[in-house]
Amino acid sequence: MLSKTAEYALRAVVWLAREPGRAESADHLAEVTKVPRRYLHKVLQDLVHADLVRSQPGPGGGYSLRVSPADVSILDVVNAVAPLERIRQCPLGLSSHTSLCPLHAELDKAYAATERAFARVTLARLLRSTSPVVPLCETDQAGRLS
Repeated sequence: MLSKTAEYALRAVVWLAREPGRAESADHLAEVTKVPRRYLHKVLQDLVHADLVRSQPGPGGGYSLRVSPADVSILDVVNAVAPLERIRQCPLGLSSHTSLCPLHAELDKAYAATERAFARVTLARLLRSTSPVVPLCETDQAGRLS
């Protein structure tokens, strides 16, 4: 259901949210998030355009989170790069379908529920998790970053 572009964007912003003021090079981001460098550049530009990420050119520059992790939801990130498409009218263009048929109405309810779920989870909440699995980081068996 989630596009590869959205998954890549989420990986990048979760990494940047760990230290919001710190600029990371695209090369380093690609390495730690396991996103292909060329594809990551496109994703980062979409995030910059959406004002979620700042691009800082020059030596010591890179990409950093523009807003507080507490103010960015999963939905914000997804909508910046690959918005979930709600079903507003018959996808088949059938003129007799003046409202959504039962199938498309149910699909749209699922998309609406996904939007609500994604809107409830902020980057800060992800980073505060007490899960022994640290987002985007390899840990040893004791749970320490390796």
